[in-house]
Amino acid sequence: MNKTASAFFAVGAVFALIGMAWGIQMSASGDHSLSPAHGHLNLIGFVASSVYGAFYALNPDAAASRLAKLHLGSAIVGVLLIVPGIVMAITQHGETFAKIGSIVVLLSMLIFFVQTVRAFTRAA
Repeated sequence: MNKTASAFFAVGAVFALIGMAWGIQMSASGDHSLSPAHGHLNLIGFVASSVYGAFYALNPDAAASRLAKLHLGSAIVGVLLIVPGIVMAITQHGETFAKIGSIVVLLSMLIFFVQTVRAFTRAA
């Protein structure tokens, strides 16, 4: 497997482990007030990263591109901004990080879209 795919899978696994531990902590405390942030960590951090990793494992030409590295970076930064940003928004400490993180996550998905279109056109 190529390095880009491996990196997406590794990052996804880290986010999943953090999300699972956080879920256990919420369950043990009985406080589920931050569950929206926990859900975003699992969905964007683990699921999206795993989908991206599978795509790059199946498309090594896309994985070798500079755009793939930008995609990896934006995916990681997006999660690292949006999840704490959602926590801050829920706890009434501002929405700036959630807003910026949302834009970065959207940019990451846009890069994924471009990469998938390029892979489709190469295969046609």
